[in-house]
Amino acid sequence: MHRPLRLTCSKDALVANWRTLAGRAGVACGAAIKADGYGLGALPVLDALYEAGCRDFFVSTWWEVAELGAVPADASLSVLHGLGPADIGPALQWTGARPVLNTVQQVERWKQIAPERECDVMIDTGMNRLGLRRDEAGALTGLNIHTLHSHLACGEEDHPLNRLQLERFRSAAADIAATRYSLANSAAIFLGREYSFDLVRPGLAIYGGVPRREAREQIRPVVRLEAQVVQRRLIRAGESCGYGGLFVAQDDTEAAIVNLGYADGYWRGFSGRGRAEVGGVDLPVLGRVSMDLVALSCDGASELAEGDWVSLHFALEEAAQASGMSQYELLTGLGRRFERLWH
Repeated sequence: MHRPLRLTCSKDALVANWRTLAGRAGVACGAAIKADGYGLGALPVLDALYEAGCRDFFVSTWWEVAELGAVPADASLSVLHGLGPADIGPALQWTGARPVLNTVQQVERWKQIAPERECDVMIDTGMNRLGLRRDEAGALTGLNIHTLHSHLACGEEDHPLNRLQLERFRSAAADIAATRYSLANSAAIFLGREYSFDLVRPGLAIYGGVPRREAREQIRPVVRLEAQVVQRRLIRAGESCGYGGLFVAQDDTEAAIVNLGYADGYWRGFSGRGRAEVGGVDLPVLGRVSMDLVALSCDGASELAEGDWVSLHFALEEAAQASGMSQYELLTGLGRRFERLWH
């Protein structure tokens, strides 16, 4: 069935970004493939990165483990949300995945069902989201800990909490025995190798996001968004376009109405601010983005017609600034109506 929306994903860019991050970290480099590979497709991301040499992958829930199915025998899969009461069955079934235990209750649950199996553990160093507090670390006695994790709260910024969390994690690593230690996400990789420890677990930057200014010249865009024109129309001088009448034509204006809207993750924040292009011609968004449609100014594209494709400006850092959304929201919000194509 034909779809009027295309999301083209570059394996070359994905792999290049992963290799850049691995080289900068100087240690083993994993990949967060949660949220269906940040909206691009967890399976094709895993396949491409595994072929490139990645062996450590991270999802959020056991449901995501089941969606992936079996992973290669020499690959590591960690479940970041740990082991809830309803997760015991899946955890016993999917023996190739490890829970990242986050609470004393999860630790005790794991000891009861699989005391000999390896697990991961999250220790909180200042994020106050998931993880055991340092004064709860005594509960870890007897566990076979593969990787001890923590997570920075402010890695995207030059914030004093970064250094404080680094020192807290160093202290935890000295006291808690594990095979490996991991602190750095995409942003923390760009803070320096002292944050790398044994394993880094980037997400955003693999997919073309720019977590810190240091990454701007090193990370390649991975996704390209295209939409088909539904109709070309003339908006006469003085007429408005779209909900709320936010755009009023000062002169006669040619507009292309395209198959795209906030139901697809092209958010209302792009209203009057987003852009597309065709054949090198800039096509600004006119008025308000609606659920399924966007109006583009196409005065400079005289040949653009029904059924033609336009390419949306979607470099993540710039798109985030234009829309008011985070780069994470832009990626993971891309809807199911896009045909996802890998090349």
